[in-house]
Amino acid sequence: MLYPDLNHPFYPNHVQRLRDSYQHWTGKPLLPDFKPGDDPVLALFDAPFVLVAHGIEPVPLFNFGNRRALELFEISWEQFIKLPSKHSADDDNQQARAELMARVARAGFALNCTGTRISSSGKRFYIEGATVWNVIDENNLYHGQAAMFNTWAYL
Repeated sequence: MLYPDLNHPFYPNHVQRLRDSYQHWTGKPLLPDFKPGDDPVLALFDAPFVLVAHGIEPVPLFNFGNRRALELFEISWEQFIKLPSKHSADDDNQQARAELMARVARAGFALNCTGTRISSSGKRFYIEGATVWNVIDENNLYHGQAAMFNTWAYL
């Protein structure tokens, strides 16, 4: 399957956590143009920015990537949700990625992040202006991390 089954019961709650957590940490809405009556899952999947999220497994796996993310990483949905998120960076950039994830885990979020990532076909690209945040629920329980950005350049 190239794209997810957006009707799966996991996604409404997960998307709400992504949105609420982003608002909690940054004070801004993740989907500023969202209108009542819109489907939040579809709106986030079709958002004009790249959005990825991973869970809390011992080696965290991606659990959400919107359409732009799947296109940028050149990967199908089925492959993406089986991919450890650390594999979004090549070997030369693992240390910097791990340091960023640890910093976000401590602080809750980070703004204006940069880094080099790699697609499934091996294309490297440089990200600028990313926001990375901890995904939490209404009880402040940790559910993983997410990142969004809309500026990148192929290297």
